[in-house]
Amino acid sequence: MNIDTVVGKDYLGKCFRDLADAPVSALNGVGDEGAKALQQAFGVTTVRELANLNFIKWASAIATLAAEEQMLPHDKAKEELLDDAVEMTFPASDPISVDAGITRIEVSPDKVDAHSDHQHANKVDECTATGKEKETAQ
Repeated sequence: MNIDTVVGKDYLGKCFRDLADAPVSALNGVGDEGAKALQQAFGVTTVRELANLNFIKWASAIATLAAEEQMLPHDKAKEELLDDAVEMTFPASDPISVDAGITRIEVSPDKVDAHSDHQHANKVDECTATGKEKETAQ
């Protein structure tokens, strides 16, 4: 970042030590009225005092940590359930439609309906029963 984009024209080319001791009005967008308001509200007159203001530090820390915060367990579970529901509704394995007239892809007859047979549980039971019958017959 070019520091000249955040300070007023009177402070262009100044070193950081000089900028830190400059009045807060040296910052672009603050101006004289903003500087007076900051002095009345927080008692700060320089850029360094503004930067060292506890409210500024706290706000900066909260914003930084908020970006890194992990989801709460129940929020993560909701998100994963939603992802699973979307995947079951629109599986990634569905073929891409090449005809603009196709608006819905029907489940092929040889596939089990996931709504009524979650993870093919009924199919597994059926195959297991058939297998046991074949073993018994042999």
